[in-house]
Amino acid sequence: MKHLSFFLLCLSFTGFAAAQTPPTTWQEHWFEHNQLLNRKFYDNDVAVYYDNDVSNSITWPYSFVGDVWRYTKSVYGAFGSDPHLFAVFHTNKYSGGHPSTYFDASHDNRNMIDVGPGPWTSGANNDLDIVTHEVAHIVEGASKGVKNSPAFGIWGDSKWAEIFIYDVYRGLGRTSDVTRWYNLMINGTSSFPRANTYWFRDWFYPIYNAYGGTQTLNRYFTLLSQYFPKSGSAYSRGMNWGEFVHFWSGAAGVNLKPLATAAFGWPANYETEFNQARISFPFTYPDGAVTVYKNCSYGGYAIPLLPGSYTLSQLQAKGILNDDISSLRVQNGYKVTLYQHDNFGGTTLVKTADDDCLVNDSWNDAASSLVVANVVVVNSESPTTLTGQTTVDVAAAQTIKGLEIYPNPVLNTLYLSSGEDLSGGLVRVYDIAGRQVWSGKPVSNRIDVSKLSAGTYTLILTKEGKSVTKRFVK
Repeated sequence: MKHLSFFLLCLSFTGFAAAQTPPTTWQEHWFEHNQLLNRKFYDNDVAVYYDNDVSNSITWPYSFVGDVWRYTKSVYGAFGSDPHLFAVFHTNKYSGGHPSTYFDASHDNRNMIDVGPGPWTSGANNDLDIVTHEVAHIVEGASKGVKNSPAFGIWGDSKWAEIFIYDVYRGLGRTSDVTRWYNLMINGTSSFPRANTYWFRDWFYPIYNAYGGTQTLNRYFTLLSQYFPKSGSAYSRGMNWGEFVHFWSGAAGVNLKPLATAAFGWPANYETEFNQARISFPFTYPDGAVTVYKNCSYGGYAIPLLPGSYTLSQLQAKGILNDDISSLRVQNGYKVTLYQHDNFGGTTLVKTADDDCLVNDSWNDAASSLVVANVVVVNSESPTTLTGQTTVDVAAAQTIKGLEIYPNPVLNTLYLSSGEDLSGGLVRVYDIAGRQVWSGKPVSNRIDVSKLSAGTYTLILTKEGKSVTKRFVK
């Protein structure tokens, strides 16, 4: 049965019934292109064409372009009725490359990439990158049966392509290319929307790494096709920044406003656009570690709270009245401690999971201050066992002031910076399962994380009875 299912899946992606034999020649008739192209290879998924100046000895595109296109269709679905990607290669003419899709009569309604100037002899590095980059444009411009890319005015020519290329290399198991591409991208900066913006490091890689990887990329285009305005089979306009963050939040399943604020800044117009987007496109996602509600059954106002301590005045500033909370939702890995009085006085109630009505605890409309904490499950034994676990509240004692860690995401070396002297402090690092994977005293305020696997980690720095917690991505 497993073999039969795989066979049927392959049929769905190769377009077995609908596939047509690609023509042996193709006369270019777009832009300044006027070459007569010759078909060099085809199968059920790709057709590779060379102009007369491309050496016939170059054969790596036959397999590589096919692998990229098959993987792309396995993630994002079909692109029109013809399963083929038409890949055109030039040598010594036409810089860069361009794509076209089955929506475009200009290229005979074919999904195609046209790349130059060659000579394509290496079959590695930029030869691979430029091909995959152009496929990224087909994905953003024709996914889910809808034409155009509403985000192109925001991310430009390359930023979506950067995370797409990273994902394709991972999906194809090209380990060396994954590492090479990551190293090329991780410290790359752009001038938009502000100077020194790290698109890959501070936006796309954290989303990809922490919130679902490949499927998150696909969910973004699925949400677009379901909600964004269309005229016929095409998106009718571009998106603004607030809409951009809203749609990626929906794809990731978490409010990405804090990540966007750190990556891009958050001017007043972003806030206005973001709030309107959440009204205009009513898909939802968790807003904070804890969300408190005025009424039982999650009714009335819904106010998200990030980890931290909230006095009565701080709650009121967020629109939460005194003695007014009746239900709450708690995300996995967090807890909330409700206090009877302001400034964390009186009796307490701790919740580590959703509660649709605090009446059952005799705590309805009774909280005047609260603390939201990140709870890490810490191993007291080796990193390879889950026995002997204890829970540590890592948000309640953030008393080392101004600690910053960078770069984040990190590749090999993580740096610590603070206004306080950190010498002699103990650093412990825990993986997402709460297992301690590193401990030691940082040398020159740096720690070597090169041996850690890709993932999200919690760092706890303690010194002289004080501690601080940070999260980082590798």
